[in-house]
Amino acid sequence: MPSLVDIVTVLSSTALRLFTYVFLRWIPGHVLPPLIYTASAIYVVSFIINSNKTSPYEVVADEVDITIREEDPTQPNGKPSALPSSAAQSQTLASTKALQSKVDEPELDIEETILLGKKDPQVLRTLLTGLPSPTSMLWSLVVISLNLLLVLFAVDLVYGRLKYPSNDVSFARVGYVSDSTANILIREPNTTQLPVYVSYRRAEVFRHSDQEQYPLEGSWKSAGQIFWLSNKTDYTYPVTISRLRPSSRYQYAVSNNHTGYFNTAPLVGHLPARADYKFTFLTSSCIKPNFPYNPFSHSLSIPGLHHITERIPDLKASFMLFLGDFIYVDVPKRLGTDAETYRREYRQVYASPDWPPASAELPWIHVLDDHEIANDWDKNTTGVYHAAVDPWHHYQTSVNPPPTRAGESHFQFTQGPASFFMMDTRRHRSPEFDAPVNATEKTMLGQQQLTDVLFFLRRTEPHGVKWKIIISSIPFTKNWRFNNADTWAGYLHERQVVLEAMWDVGLRGGVGVVVLSGDRHEFAATAFPPPRESKWPLSATVHEFSTSPLSMFYLPVRTYWQEDEEDVCIKYLPDGNSKFGAVEITNPEASDQSVLKFRLFIDGKETWSYVITTPPNVAGGGRGKDAIWG
Repeated sequence: MPSLVDIVTVLSSTALRLFTYVFLRWIPGHVLPPLIYTASAIYVVSFIINSNKTSPYEVVADEVDITIREEDPTQPNGKPSALPSSAAQSQTLASTKALQSKVDEPELDIEETILLGKKDPQVLRTLLTGLPSPTSMLWSLVVISLNLLLVLFAVDLVYGRLKYPSNDVSFARVGYVSDSTANILIREPNTTQLPVYVSYRRAEVFRHSDQEQYPLEGSWKSAGQIFWLSNKTDYTYPVTISRLRPSSRYQYAVSNNHTGYFNTAPLVGHLPARADYKFTFLTSSCIKPNFPYNPFSHSLSIPGLHHITERIPDLKASFMLFLGDFIYVDVPKRLGTDAETYRREYRQVYASPDWPPASAELPWIHVLDDHEIANDWDKNTTGVYHAAVDPWHHYQTSVNPPPTRAGESHFQFTQGPASFFMMDTRRHRSPEFDAPVNATEKTMLGQQQLTDVLFFLRRTEPHGVKWKIIISSIPFTKNWRFNNADTWAGYLHERQVVLEAMWDVGLRGGVGVVVLSGDRHEFAATAFPPPRESKWPLSATVHEFSTSPLSMFYLPVRTYWQEDEEDVCIKYLPDGNSKFGAVEITNPEASDQSVLKFRLFIDGKETWSYVITTPPNVAGGGRGKDAIWG
């Protein structure tokens, strides 16, 4: 029968292991470290008590020997005595009767022999339950050391990033690249490197045949100099290289020993000949260094970046469109609220050993989401907002496409066959729970940004531009049922306004609308068909591809499902710690329609793909358009 101390030891050990596994491998939630620390404290105390009370010996055998002796108590040695006379007999008659009763009761001799043996060390039980070994001090130390090591792993995940403030990280990366310009962000904290010189040159590769190719390099040209860097911008500085040729490959070099490559965009409405007339870009969101936790990996390692690096040569992507949560300042524990805390988080991602190869030939552009500020942020520009966007502007937006309006953080640009609108879904939104989800006064975008989105959807695109891409850091669909108040499901009136404007694009024909989103740590493709018997044709259906995380946890429970015909599930793939999408656009010569193919990669492997086409560019009503849509 186990003792109370045994039960406490086993339960606390099991809880410690379970909480730690969930924390290190599934979800690094802030509620788990206190549970881990509490379980470990209970375990250590009960383990010590258990060790002191546990005997190393056990009873092997218990023998009891019983000996019966029957003697005449009237005579010594059991012999009858000789009385001198009958008178003596009469004198002892009474005593003889008394003694006779003793003769009837035998005398018992009881001897118990207990054999003790040393207990088995019970190694398997010790390792599985966390109980101390009854005989082996070594295995007792092993099991308590393993459990305490799990606690150290948890502490490392919470506080290990403090070991890498990355104040000395020096890098250069490419941001937005148009058909004639390229934005380069440079960070150099070592002021002895000043002035920093930036140069560039053509770096084409001429293919003589399938087997032969050789570089065709131009002469170096100056892109400018940086004379002053300071802590005001965390030692960052954006440089714009101008007067570039469209659809061309360039190399840039910085005098602080950084270099990289980029391809300029094709002319608006055209496809890149260097990529076999296929316009490709990548999309994903959500990065947390060294998660799932691996004690043998660098604390700043990002496995998802490694998966992207392996695919860059084949995909020939023009850029990465990163949809938010580039940092997780509040996961698993917020370590400060000042600008320096946020700056450190950005520096750590850029200091990751996996970052240089993932950005050497891939430009990155960004939108903002909650974990760059605080979880489920809906407090506009109050609180920690200004501390949070300080590094966001220095490290991200300074080399993003130009904002739609000065001082705003939503962006738009046109590249090749597509136009893009990058929403800011955090700065202007109404509080999530102050009004019903369909309240007319509730806004996700704010009035000015909503006006800009509707104008973007209404405007006529240049010839050859076949797609309008709406970028939302959070899902447009309402099919995610967990915490959906943080998504567009909590702002249904404004969602309907935007959705009807999207259907209007399909009604005009010739241009398709696609929404790209992230945030949920899962993948789902959703279709938004217009209502039956409405003015909009079925070919005006809007499609959303929501992809995340690039390198973070995925939910072990299912949170997405369809409940009506408004949001139609095409595909739901929740599992995988690393997900990114590749969007490929082609304009077949013999077709009036453009083809968009979405390719999903999970943990480095292509898992799923889906193809859609633009609505037919023909006159007529919805029924007539649907008859030829395909």
